[in-house]
Amino acid sequence: MGLFSFIKNAGAKVFGIGKTTEEEAVEKAVKLTDAVKALELSVENLEVSVDDDKATIYGEAADLATKEKVVLVVGNTDGIASVEDNMTVAEVEEINEAEMAQFHTVEKGDTLGKIAKEFYGNAMKYPVIFEANKPMLSHPDKIYPGQVLRIPPLVD
Repeated sequence: MGLFSFIKNAGAKVFGIGKTTEEEAVEKAVKLTDAVKALELSVENLEVSVDDDKATIYGEAADLATKEKVVLVVGNTDGIASVEDNMTVAEVEEINEAEMAQFHTVEKGDTLGKIAKEFYGNAMKYPVIFEANKPMLSHPDKIYPGQVLRIPPLVD
């Protein structure tokens, strides 16, 4: 659970930007729900609500990685500045801090190799970051400034 911040005007163009009426908020919530479902992430009872530039997500993710990906799909949407995560995880084992992914906001000039060098000390570990962000990323070279990525811990 938590509140995650994103860059409001960076991200996928899922819906238009502007003041949110109640009807528009419902429409945006449906579009965000559809965007998550289109990626075939394993989430039961997914619900998304939108209030201006804040999205709140509910549901039960199959695992921690899926939960983190849902937060990123919703947050990496143009017009969303924050995501309140109220999701649960089906595989409720004690979650160790070391198992949780870190998040990185892509800056101009970043590459997955540069980010891997920063977090892992080895640019050649970029496939770990790419795999951790599938299916949101379709190619390792297609990242953009303002996008938030999952940086999982390295597993030996």
